Amino acid sequence: MKPSLIVLGRFQPFHNGHASMVEAALEQGVPLRICIGSSEAEQSLENPWSASEREQMIRAWLEGRDAEIVHVPDLGDPPNYVKHAEEFHGPSGTLFTTDFETSKLYREAGWGVILHDLENREDWQGWRIRATLQMLSTVLEEEAVIAALSVNVPAAVAQLIVDNGWQRRLFHMGTGGEPVG
Repeated sequence: MKPSLIVLGRFQPFHNGHASMVEAALEQGVPLRICIGSSEAEQSLENPWSASEREQMIRAWLEGRDAEIVHVPDLGDPPNYVKHAEEFHGPSGTLFTTDFETSKLYREAGWGVILHDLENREDWQGWRIRATLQMLSTVLEEEAVIAALSVNVPAAVAQLIVDNGWQRRLFHMGTGGEPVG
């Protein structure tokens, strides 16, 4: 596996913050490898989509642009994460990230790092988008769900989520409590 520009993320779901970061990475003009982290995580409100579903989201957004996608299982051991991840994304190249802690891990392992600025962090956070999707999980009007979701998720990804009914699985996920009504 040849060294590439590496972008890491859980992409739960792939949202506009991810799109902004991957777009900036694509503009670097070098081969790009997108790494889907937590690829084997058990389904939960924090991880509602499988690695395969997240890959479908990314490919829907890429619309044929060239990027390799690999799946990286969790290790749960930050000091040894880079060595573990290299087994899946390949040898030392350059990491493109918006996460300072991840950039430190990769720099310490001898990687080049491009630390990109976060965009619209207040809105483009996975937990916020999952909470919105959980609220939308009972809305039957697909156009309304797509319109609400497209504020923070690329339109192609919102359409894919709704076409597959993936938002509905969030209905029963969470910390419990009583149903409203």
